[in-house]
Amino acid sequence: MVTLLETDAVLKRGLTALAKADPVMARLAAEGVVPQLRKRPPGFEGLAWIIVGQQVSTASAAAIWGRLRLILDPPEPARFLSLSDEDLRGAGLSAMKIRTIRATAMEIVEGRLPLDRLDELPADEAHGLLTRVKGIGPWTADIYLLFCLGHPDAFPGGDLAVQEAARIAYGLAARPDAKALTALAESWRPWRGVAAKVLWAYYRVVKAREGSPVT
Repeated sequence: MVTLLETDAVLKRGLTALAKADPVMARLAAEGVVPQLRKRPPGFEGLAWIIVGQQVSTASAAAIWGRLRLILDPPEPARFLSLSDEDLRGAGLSAMKIRTIRATAMEIVEGRLPLDRLDELPADEAHGLLTRVKGIGPWTADIYLLFCLGHPDAFPGGDLAVQEAARIAYGLAARPDAKALTALAESWRPWRGVAAKVLWAYYRVVKAREGSPVT
């Protein structure tokens, strides 16, 4: 059974392990870069919310989700499948997001995507089950595992903020791509999710120093 990031005690365990394994992580901790626990509800609702929020601003995502929730009651797969494309377009969903959430709902209803058991699986295996669904990419899978399930080893190597934070923290000549960053993260197992949270926190610190807005 995976120990999920549900308490400050578990987060602290991860931070301590990272500091022992990686001098850069130890330095960031010494500088006071400490992430906060953040979690959204797991299950279909949480995954649908992440899909809705892809490639739109936070404000737009919130507005679309608010309209969708008015008709998605209860927020369950079977209910989503009962809604027409016209209903969903009216809530603000694009055709691609409609297809992705429909595919997700169908996989759950037909038993091929066991969302209620993903927290029992290693991060890589859970990630593979999610990305088998048409329309769910690596970033979506990792964000769900990390922020909805609190999986301590989920790692969104394709996240631009995490990549940029790693570039600065490790003094890299260029921002690492997903492949390079995932390779760097190998030494952080089984706490890659905590490392990602540290890098997000560091990104916010850097942007605050620069006076730049965090997007």
